[in-house]
Amino acid sequence: MRRALLATAVVTIAMPALTTGVWAAGKKAAESAVNVGLDEVHTLTFRGPVSSVYVGNPTIADITMIDARHAFVQGKGYGRTNIVAMNQDGVQVFGAKVNVTGAEGGATVILNRGTQRITLSCAGQHCEPTPMPGDGKDSYDPSNAIAAAHQAAARAASLADAGGH
Repeated sequence: MRRALLATAVVTIAMPALTTGVWAAGKKAAESAVNVGLDEVHTLTFRGPVSSVYVGNPTIADITMIDARHAFVQGKGYGRTNIVAMNQDGVQVFGAKVNVTGAEGGATVILNRGTQRITLSCAGQHCEPTPMPGDGKDSYDPSNAIAAAHQAAARAASLADAGGH
């Protein structure tokens, strides 16, 4: 009976600690939130060196280590995931939620035509189509074909120049 009560008390006391964050060496590891725009990069600085970093869903965000204390987080798809960093002893020393949203600021215009959506990136008084998840593909096929033709012409010209020298 005493063992059952003791076990229940231990689980009851430990449960809030397990649900509110990660515990490392008797104290709570850093827990924060990283907000990054789609196709943008955010720099993370860890308090100490880390040896392993994991991303919950790499289709939403990805991480590239710069050195043992710095990393880039890139927003790859809309949504929310998390990042966990471990030190060389395998102890979690960092944990963060990553929220990937649309680009901040007034440089993006979303045009809705019935059920079709088109995203435009604007600079000055000029806007260009910028495909984003959720946009209709029919809006971008002509633009993509023009861009592909331009790139093919540039490659052909560079190969012709390289062969002529």
